[in-house]
Amino acid sequence: MALDWTAGAGLAVWLYLWFGRGGFWRMLHFAPAPGLASPAPTVVAVIPARNEADVVGRAVDSLAGQQYPGAFRIVVVDDDSSDGTANAARAAGAERLSVIPAPPLRPGWTGKLWALSQGVRAAGESDYLLLTDADIVHPPGNLAALVALAETGGYDVVSLMVTLHCRTLAERALIPAFVFFFLMLYPPAWTRSPRHRTAGAAGGCLLIRRTTLERIGGIERIRGELIDDCALAHAVKQGGGRVWLGLSSAAESIREYRTFGEIGRMISRTAFTQLGHSWLLLAGTVAGLTLVYLVPPAAALAGHFLGAAAWLLMSIAYVPALRFYRRPALWAPLLPLVAAFYLWATLHSAWEYRRGAGGLWKGRAQDPPGKQ
Repeated sequence: MALDWTAGAGLAVWLYLWFGRGGFWRMLHFAPAPGLASPAPTVVAVIPARNEADVVGRAVDSLAGQQYPGAFRIVVVDDDSSDGTANAARAAGAERLSVIPAPPLRPGWTGKLWALSQGVRAAGESDYLLLTDADIVHPPGNLAALVALAETGGYDVVSLMVTLHCRTLAERALIPAFVFFFLMLYPPAWTRSPRHRTAGAAGGCLLIRRTTLERIGGIERIRGELIDDCALAHAVKQGGGRVWLGLSSAAESIREYRTFGEIGRMISRTAFTQLGHSWLLLAGTVAGLTLVYLVPPAAALAGHFLGAAAWLLMSIAYVPALRFYRRPALWAPLLPLVAAFYLWATLHSAWEYRRGAGGLWKGRAQDPPGKQ
């Protein structure tokens, strides 16, 4: 009787996710807007970088190669690196490149946002800022397409979830689900819609109007946020701005995760922060993930039709994410195992927060207990 009820509840959730969650699972690709007239709006790209010597050169090189019909500069902020990040950025040989050191981290700021704020300050005047990461490689027309979309659509923020590195065994098993879960939390259709409060963004590739950033209080408005990209999108939308979020199959991250442990730590870094450090929400999340992802296959294997129906809907919804990352559709029924891994990473995130190592990233614990 209990299994019947939980299997039915799981099916109800999947029916809602299919038909009532903005079609997030469709994985619609970014379609570039028409070209820009010359001279195009001015843009400065800002890259905060901490120990990124192995990737930052390729990122800078891809920005230097942008086919953009307007003034464009690049600012790299070296955030106390110990691996020669600044030299690697300069070695890319990009014109109009500035590499500056970040001052010592101030209390109340996360490291990335402190570095980003220094880059925005050094950028000077421009129409737009492209906030991007040191591991993102942009195709030659990416900047022009982003600005064109912002100009023609009247958007204050245009952000792309770039294609993540997906070659190692751990990446092939877990990365498609990472994007699937992200879009479930922040459906692009809801982010773009003024009727919904949902506002998501991907910090690896985020174009924002400078006037909009200034209007909401600058980077300082979100200075302590660990999930800074979505916090910025929320602040913009809350202030009456328009936000666009989409997927790119051309822009890509070259950051490699070799093991399941590396991906687990990446998820763990922000999972408990996403729950507002609430132990009650953590308990609810465990119960919810169990109901939505683990009960359906368990019920199906026990011979319950409702569980089988929920598992089928779950699997079909996951197929577009697998296809986006060129993974076999036959992997779709394994999503419950992937969800179990993410559940473990969420619990690990809460444990790390409790012991004072929350948000650990490149030697910094950025989410200590008591942080608001």
